[in-house]
Amino acid sequence: MVDTLSTIFAALADPTRRAILEQLSRGDATVGQLAAPHAMSLPSVSRHLSVLESAGLVSKSRSAQWRQCRLEAAPLREADDWLATYRAFFDDRFDRLEKQLATETQI
Repeated sequence: MVDTLSTIFAALADPTRRAILEQLSRGDATVGQLAAPHAMSLPSVSRHLSVLESAGLVSKSRSAQWRQCRLEAAPLREADDWLATYRAFFDDRFDRLEKQLATETQI
């Protein structure tokens, strides 16, 4: 059984891959366009794209000699859903801390 959530978080763990996803959030791009802002070779960017593709975060299509890459945001929803539980936990903690600090300030 594949743990898709672990695969997603592993893909997101690298800052270059996060930067590539941010680039793709603005629209489809070729591998060359994605490589341009990074100080790395095309094969290195391709390896990062393979990791993102394995996690389901990026898809590639072929148009003539160009390979267009596209952000696939659905897996990010799965990660966000998992994080939502912890977001609620911390929101509750911060609310209680805020009330405590307000009480102590009044004393």
